[in-house]
Amino acid sequence: AFVISVCCTAMRVLCLLPVRSLFPGASPAGPVASPAGALSPFMGSIRILCFFSLGVALGWLSIIPEWLHGGPLAPSALLFLVFTVGLGPGADIRAFGIIRDMHVKILAVPLLVVLGSGLGALGASLVLPELSAKDALCVGAGLGYYSLSSILIENAGNSALASVALLSNILREVMAILAAPLLARFCGRLTPVAAAGATAMDTGLPVIARFSGERVAVIAVFSGMSLTLLVPILVTAA
Repeated sequence: AFVISVCCTAMRVLCLLPVRSLFPGASPAGPVASPAGALSPFMGSIRILCFFSLGVALGWLSIIPEWLHGGPLAPSALLFLVFTVGLGPGADIRAFGIIRDMHVKILAVPLLVVLGSGLGALGASLVLPELSAKDALCVGAGLGYYSLSSILIENAGNSALASVALLSNILREVMAILAAPLLARFCGRLTPVAAAGATAMDTGLPVIARFSGERVAVIAVFSGMSLTLLVPILVTAA
């Protein structure tokens, strides 16, 4: 699962690098303007990792009340987070103009993410001889959408591969969130969208908006929505 997640994430980023020039403001032109005293990209990743590790530790120790993590609070908090992030692009009247100005170019982002995931999955199958190319493509087709892709694979009768898909897509999501500050700084502000895959429209959106800017956040929402719709088609086809 780790090898597949690394290969797919790396290839998605590499596939998007050649088209950065098509999107104004997507080049690695230094950090996005932020409030005074904001953390650097390196410290941003460390802070995200610390909070994630703290959550894992508290969950493992079972000292958190069940209503806090097993009830509706967690998904409600995520929805509220996505809502607040969306206020920025929504309040900017230029957001819809961004999509209009890009025309067909914006379709290149989700299409290249799909291509990168496929190439990364095939590369992982070469590194892991016990994993067939078909199974690797099936896992890679999840595009970070771990819940739906694993369920589809489970329903197809392959429980072991469903577990690999679940873990691989979770790892991809975590890596995308942690790497977003560094990717935006050194590889271009559009690359965190590629790394996040289908999660660019929800869990990955806050860090994308923070480190890549609201212009790229608009692209992230479009790409994430498109990939979310493609996941069931790609997983079933694989």
